[in-house]
Amino acid sequence: MELQNQLKALAEKVGKLKEQIDTEESTKHAFVLPFINLLGYDTFNPTEVVPEFTADIGLKKGEKVDYAIFQNGDPIIIVECKNWKEKLSAHNSQLFRYFHTSKTRFALLTNGIEYQFYTDLEATNKMDERPFLEFNITQLKESAINEITKFHKSNFDVDEIVDNASSLKYTKEIKKLITVELEAPSYDFVRLFAGKVYSGRLTEKVMGEFTDLVSKAFIQTISEKVNDRLNSALNKEAEKQQEEDKEPEKVSKVNTTEEELDGFRIVVAILRRKLSIDRIVHRDTQSYFGILLDDNNRKPLCRLHLNGGNKYLGVFDEMKQETRHLIETVDDIYQFEKDLLQTVTYYEDE
Repeated sequence: MELQNQLKALAEKVGKLKEQIDTEESTKHAFVLPFINLLGYDTFNPTEVVPEFTADIGLKKGEKVDYAIFQNGDPIIIVECKNWKEKLSAHNSQLFRYFHTSKTRFALLTNGIEYQFYTDLEATNKMDERPFLEFNITQLKESAINEITKFHKSNFDVDEIVDNASSLKYTKEIKKLITVELEAPSYDFVRLFAGKVYSGRLTEKVMGEFTDLVSKAFIQTISEKVNDRLNSALNKEAEKQQEEDKEPEKVSKVNTTEEELDGFRIVVAILRRKLSIDRIVHRDTQSYFGILLDDNNRKPLCRLHLNGGNKYLGVFDEMKQETRHLIETVDDIYQFEKDLLQTVTYYEDE
């Protein structure tokens, strides 16, 4: 939650100041260094953040990347910056030329507004041509914030980020293709569906008709799915309200705190990678704050114990036995991302 607020504050700063920023150097100091700092790296500590990091490559001496972020004496992220007015292009970038000579697995190209993270998924020690994570800091989505959190100094785990990078990268590329096909269906896309429903010869005229039909069918399908979700949610709410109206009003001894709701939002941010948000439901009790799958007590996802002296996150194993982990704040829930995602798999066949 703290990182989310910091990112929001930086986004507001970018919006207010960008028109007064004219140079690449100003962009670095006003936008990029604050971003590195909120990831937990001390930009004034030369053992953590090295500006103008020298990258000697073969016969080319004195090549520099704008910043290198270090951990345990090794560079873990190299950063190249552009003026905020410039469009980002990794081609001919020093990041490409330096990436294979360093021990780093991550490179960041940014103009202080747009951020592109690269790794070497396609060939070892060779930076991919396309980023696995990209976002505009002024238009951050919850899914992007969740990925940014993994680069925080307190969470940084090379293997975990690389393992997830492949899924992020190809999901992003597929979503782009889907968007393009929905806006202007390609010949092959139209032919795929026309060939399954039309028994005649696919002439140019027929393909022209099916281009319009396929586009309309997809738009209608998406619209119907959205409406079904909305109607289902509204019906559940109406049924719940009717039940509450029937029951005599009782004074509840359960007090749901803002801290518990913050914890719930963090769990949702983690689990939405495998579950739709409407399937993740919380139920507060006097002894714990429960988070369930499909509002079903037999499908616990985790429990928050925040109202005693110590705070705990309770996670469940395959036998639905709870194990409590001591946490200092709800932000520590991010450290148990793997455990939470593992719990979801226990209910996949139910």
